Amino acid sequence: METKTIFSVRYAETDQMGIVHHANYAVWFEMGRTDFLKNVGVAYSSIEAKGVLLPLYEMNCKFIAPAKYEDEIAVLTSINNLSRVRFSFSYQVLNANTKKLLASGETMHAWTDKDFKPINVEKKIPEIYSILSKLTQNE
Repeated sequence: METKTIFSVRYAETDQMGIVHHANYAVWFEMGRTDFLKNVGVAYSSIEAKGVLLPLYEMNCKFIAPAKYEDEIAVLTSINNLSRVRFSFSYQVLNANTKKLLASGETMHAWTDKDFKPINVEKKIPEIYSILSKLTQNE
């Protein structure tokens, strides 16, 4: 499954060269990830309400072409990998009008408790793990 998050580049996201500063891609990945989970019925807030966190432990991004002020952006998000202790997402950032690929990346997360100790998510929140694992089986 893949979700699409669409928005326009804000002026504050650009640098002196008139292009989107690289730090904003991490924020855009988070927007895509949050929308993905919301669209499958598993809001971040519902995960955290059950005492589970998803801290980021690794992120990568390959920059292909620049995004500029007022460009319409589409972030395509999908689950890359899901296990009982880890979770990763893949992202493609496109110019929504031209469909040109601007960047691609991945974020890797650990399932932890509020003390950041790894947990087995299938045991802790089986209903959420079931929803997410069905998505990865259908790909």
